[in-house]
Amino acid sequence: MKKIIGLFIVLLCFCTAKAQQTEVRYLSGTGPDHTVKWDFWCSSGMNSQKWSKIDVPSCWEQQGFGGYTYGRYYIYKEREKEKQYDAYREHDFCDEYGIYRHRFDVPDTWKGKQISIVFEGVMTDAEVKINDVIAGPVHQGSFYRFSYDITDKLKFGKKNSMEVTVKKQSADKSVNAAERRADWWLFGGIYRPVYLTAKPRTQIEHIAVDARADGTLRTDVYLKNMSKGQQVELSLISCDSQLPIGRQVCGLSTEKKQTLTTHWNNIKTWDPEHPNLYRLTMRLLSTTGDVVHEITERIGFRTIEFRPEDGIYLNGTRLLVKGTNRHCFDPETGRTISRELSLKDALLIKQMNMNAVRSHYPPDTHFLEACDSIGLLYLNELCGWQNSYSTEIAEKLLPEMMFRDVNHPCIFIWANGNEGGWNAAVDNCFADYDPQKRHVIHPWADFNGLDTRHYPNGTDNMYRLERGHKVFMMTEFLHGLYDRGQGAGLKGLWSKFKANPLFAGGFLWAYVDEAVRRTDTGQMDTYGPNAPDGIVGANREKEGSFYTVREVWSPIQIHPLKITSSFKGDFYVTNDYLFSNLSECRMKWKVIRLPVPQVADSPVCLAEGGVLLPAVQPGEKGTAHFDLPEKFFNGDVLELEAYNATGDTVCNWTFPIKNNRKYFAEYRHLQPAATTAASYQTDNNRVTLMANGVAATFNKANGNLVEVKNGSKIIPLSDGPLPVGMKMLFCSANLKMQGDTAIYTVKYKGAADSIVWRMAPDGLLGMDALVLNYRAKNKFDGAYFDRPVHNFGFSFSFPEKNVSGMRWLGKGPYRVWKNRIEGTNYGIWQKDYNNTVTGEYYHPLIYPEFKGYHADLYWATLQSKTTPMTVYSETDGIFFRVFTPEEQRDRESRGISVKEYPAGDISFLFEIPAVNSQGTGGEASYIKINKGDEGFRMKLWFDFRNWIR
Repeated sequence: MKKIIGLFIVLLCFCTAKAQQTEVRYLSGTGPDHTVKWDFWCSSGMNSQKWSKIDVPSCWEQQGFGGYTYGRYYIYKEREKEKQYDAYREHDFCDEYGIYRHRFDVPDTWKGKQISIVFEGVMTDAEVKINDVIAGPVHQGSFYRFSYDITDKLKFGKKNSMEVTVKKQSADKSVNAAERRADWWLFGGIYRPVYLTAKPRTQIEHIAVDARADGTLRTDVYLKNMSKGQQVELSLISCDSQLPIGRQVCGLSTEKKQTLTTHWNNIKTWDPEHPNLYRLTMRLLSTTGDVVHEITERIGFRTIEFRPEDGIYLNGTRLLVKGTNRHCFDPETGRTISRELSLKDALLIKQMNMNAVRSHYPPDTHFLEACDSIGLLYLNELCGWQNSYSTEIAEKLLPEMMFRDVNHPCIFIWANGNEGGWNAAVDNCFADYDPQKRHVIHPWADFNGLDTRHYPNGTDNMYRLERGHKVFMMTEFLHGLYDRGQGAGLKGLWSKFKANPLFAGGFLWAYVDEAVRRTDTGQMDTYGPNAPDGIVGANREKEGSFYTVREVWSPIQIHPLKITSSFKGDFYVTNDYLFSNLSECRMKWKVIRLPVPQVADSPVCLAEGGVLLPAVQPGEKGTAHFDLPEKFFNGDVLELEAYNATGDTVCNWTFPIKNNRKYFAEYRHLQPAATTAASYQTDNNRVTLMANGVAATFNKANGNLVEVKNGSKIIPLSDGPLPVGMKMLFCSANLKMQGDTAIYTVKYKGAADSIVWRMAPDGLLGMDALVLNYRAKNKFDGAYFDRPVHNFGFSFSFPEKNVSGMRWLGKGPYRVWKNRIEGTNYGIWQKDYNNTVTGEYYHPLIYPEFKGYHADLYWATLQSKTTPMTVYSETDGIFFRVFTPEEQRDRESRGISVKEYPAGDISFLFEIPAVNSQGTGGEASYIKINKGDEGFRMKLWFDFRNWIR
């Protein structure tokens, strides 16, 4: 990946250096990290009605001007019951305009050339004046590059003046409908760079390429002021090796648009796993052979095809798209994005083992360049969120998008609007500007042979995927509001859809939370529950789903593996790459020892080495192998980590070598032996078990733990075990000594048979619960467990006020849901206490979140300066619920997606709930008890002793 990043940077530098022929002079800065001050006046809102300075490019709200508007303002004015919008209703629509002024030089050497002023993006209407003369028609549309020929309006060798009037809301209703009544923040201003270009009068105005996988290059060349007898020279250089591929010369006519066909040998194709790029330089030659003008484009050779009732093919391989929907967004600068952030986003998306990106509008060019460089497919969309541009506007904006983006090899499909926001009158116009004739879709619709259904839940696809005959590619699915969707439910939904050969993949919603740092309040704002949809936070903080998606979409899949005494180092892997043999990858193994808290602080690597991966083709399965080291079964966890051809981590997995019972038994022997037996005492109301300074007191009336002391200090574990997902009624209890251990056995009616409490001589308190065993003599009046089961186990009180953190051995470091366990790994993890509410910015976002469900508990220490406690589990697969996360305060009434947490503060559970997203929440469990069932045992040990870290 370092090589690719370096190539990306070199090519960006090259793009600047090539201005020897087409000269470029920036009037603004190049991005938020490099701006130029212009004069600015704003009509209303913050800092209005006075002239001041503004950074260009920028969104003027983020410079402290105007006011903030979220694009769904018109909906929430009508939803009076949604009280979280009360703060917005009076001032959530702003329609200010701004006037920019700037003076600039034009060198004398530019005389005789064609001079254009180019705007990469302005929100929304822009009227441009040069030296008090209007440069051309008002441009309407926010996300498109536009330019004016201003040659006849300039003073060469002198100062020139420019005035740009920008209106945040367009004068054209269809532009507002398409762009400004949308589910995103509406900014205003010159938010992308502005520059001058100088070209010779006779010039190559533009090229559009169709570079095929077989080396055929078909190029549409747009020319100006041609003479008879001119030629064009084409040369090709590998961006990787910098070696020349060849040079060809073609004759030209005087037509404005001409098509050239050439063929190049020994080229390497572009695909997301091998993003091979070339620099194509075209030199326009005079009749005497002199270079009149030259341009350079970066291209990739690949063949993209849509085959109806079959699939989308790249270089003859059927694509399975694993994508995300991304907004161009920075919390501090709005839509003004730096090259560095574009590259960071592309790399983060690639880290999730995604291979594609979509957005609702054309992104910054440097993001497309990053996609070209590192290998991400891009679905490029003419904006139209849920309403379309008029035909007049669309016919102007479409060629602006196409001329800018047509040569990017990452673009594999064009989209005309979103969710009803398409203007069908321009569907056929895409091909006019694209020699590749890439497929055009209407996202969310079943259109043009491609069904792009949004948010299917696996059961609502009657005659679509299961029995339909259309290619199926979801342009949005598993909506990521707060902590739901994204990775939650992905494994089940993906495996179901993937089994159908017409399935072409999909795009998760969405990549980043749109939480803007407001300059009027200083607060981060997501406009209630509208914008916290990301798999990363506004500052690119990784949520739990980030790692779930990485594992579920890993191109190397490890088949279910359970390590037993029979394990010899063999396991099955499947190659889920599209274009790569597994021989291009490598994998390492480690055997790790994970001690209990009082034995050591850190994991220890006992042995490590390389895995022999099978050389299998995409879609094939094979056996991987490594030789087991002598100390293998002395370890606790096997870790596997895979790397791709560029050396980047693909995914890592962990597998327990010891189950909970063996692990606890082994480390129990390492603890110091007690010299005094445990004891008990009883009175009319209570039973107390005692050992080594620890005393645990139970209520005789119901068998519940009511108090724990370590010496004179009260440990706040109490009020349990409370049944979760079941009913149990106290029946009887007995108290006895068994050797040097004090035992209190409580019998129940209902789902629980009994709980045996053991106080060991060293002060460890054991809890051994037996549930769901069939007992003919212990019938219960009515149902005694939930149908269906969402949570099942036991809860206790343990107030969070004194807890400072948690250190634990289990799957981590992120909390889990039943349908989002993938992506966590066995290890010793540390989390300091935080009160993060996923996707809400009232408190600092600290990930991983502290509160919630944690998988496969071996042990956990709830850290406290005064009352720490460690709990061990001898039972495999127990979920440890730690406190109750706060509800999102801005959640809409229609947005409930999380099942109620159990009573109490901490829980030990056999079962936890899934989280819902757009009807996709995973199936709940049901309980069935047969005669002869032994039931389930939950064996826990609580340690309250002072030396616990």
